[in-house]
Amino acid sequence: MGRVRSMKKFPVWAVVLMLCAVALARAVEQKSEPPVTAAVVERAVDGDTVVLVGGERVRYIGVDTPELHHPRKPVQPYAREAMEFNRRLVEGKKVRLELDVEPRDKYGRTLAYVFLEDGRFVNAELLKEGYAQLLTIPPNVRYADLFVGLQKQAREAKRGLWGRK
Repeated sequence: MGRVRSMKKFPVWAVVLMLCAVALARAVEQKSEPPVTAAVVERAVDGDTVVLVGGERVRYIGVDTPELHHPRKPVQPYAREAMEFNRRLVEGKKVRLELDVEPRDKYGRTLAYVFLEDGRFVNAELLKEGYAQLLTIPPNVRYADLFVGLQKQAREAKRGLWGRK
């Protein structure tokens, strides 16, 4: 009669390794939702910073507008226009703040992507209309690719600060 082969048992370390691989694959597959907070904007400080009702200061991630209130620099060209655009867009309105990896900057301001109730993405609107330039500071890069494209479109169309001479 033929011989029956016995199966060798898998080593314990191989089973553990396979389980870890499966767990890691699932974790990567299930991207966690970013932290989100609802708030009301009390006032615009400048083109890329607002104060919420309650006093919290929020700096928009991924964008930089010309300086309006810098202690050592004069008001930069297009700063007032950027602040006014931001003010009209968000002041007195409900917003949704979406945080990224790093929640605060070195000045203690909350760093956020800001969305209006109607779905408009404030950070993106500033770039799209030429009121801001791209400012990517890792690790907060969730929308960096979108922002690069929006800035390019604004430059090519000479919108906002890109149309200045």
